[in-house]
Amino acid sequence: MFIQTEATPNPATLKFLPGRSVLGDATREFKSPIEGEVSPLARRLFEIPGVTGVFLGGDFVTITKAGGEWQHLKPAVLGAIMEHYLSGEPVLGEGDAGEIPADEFFEQADAETVATIKELLETRIRPAVAGDGGDITFRGFRDGVVYLTMKGSCAGCPSSTATLKNGIQNLLRHFLPDVQSVEAA
Repeated sequence: MFIQTEATPNPATLKFLPGRSVLGDATREFKSPIEGEVSPLARRLFEIPGVTGVFLGGDFVTITKAGGEWQHLKPAVLGAIMEHYLSGEPVLGEGDAGEIPADEFFEQADAETVATIKELLETRIRPAVAGDGGDITFRGFRDGVVYLTMKGSCAGCPSSTATLKNGIQNLLRHFLPDVQSVEAA
């Protein structure tokens, strides 16, 4: 098994590509070992000293570290991912209901605008963000402000504000005059 790695814009995260499906069309973020208990893969990764976050994407795993150098942490992460896939265990444990979606908020009068925002997120923004080892989800829309949640390598990334303001905000404003700004939820 050959696992590729890719740098992300966030120096505290590294993207690992095992060359096979991780979660298919879904994503899942674990911010602590307790949250990771529902995933045999995340549980293995959190056993590595220095791992503080695990994000599972369609075909990648993004690891967030607390400190230290990647050159010391990377071999242990590669070993844990390989060991997981060789074990034949599932990525998520049985009975895992998945992430509980955050309650969305928006006025019913804005339903058409929200539908367009979600379509743009799905078709134009999420694929680009996944390329950097993260994900972005719609949280709400109120008074011209779109609220989004960033996950994986995007959460806490030094360039996430620029991504929200210069990239996503400009794209949404181009297609939807009702959108005035974009904020992290």
